[in-house]
Amino acid sequence: MHSADVDYHDLLPSMFQMNAGYFLIQLASERDRDRVYGLIGQYLREDANGVPQTAYIGVINPLNPRVESPEEVRDALVRAANFIPKERLGSTDDCGFSPFSIDEKPNHGSPDFARDVAFQKITNRVQGTKLAAEKLGIS
Repeated sequence: MHSADVDYHDLLPSMFQMNAGYFLIQLASERDRDRVYGLIGQYLREDANGVPQTAYIGVINPLNPRVESPEEVRDALVRAANFIPKERLGSTDDCGFSPFSIDEKPNHGSPDFARDVAFQKITNRVQGTKLAAEKLGIS
């Protein structure tokens, strides 16, 4: 399910009622991220049966071969921290990279283009998350 098909206003309140410690939420392809960040911040529970909930938000779109920069990742996380407690915020990719294994390869460059893109996206997510942590004053 793509985030454009999800009604987060109905889903998030009930999802965060589960006694689960963390949630991976597809958001890189979401058009109105601020609205979803706000809902996450509103419904994310500090105590889910003794465990604080953490929201790992999607900052990488695996369906698009354009590689997000570390700065874009940083900016998305810093923006999300305006709505979600920074100590309970993390980054992830939207739904993994399996589409790259079946993508039609371009007529130029390496036959491993999709794999190279996926690894660069992951590298940039890690670097951007570190930049955001530094900017937000968390280690």
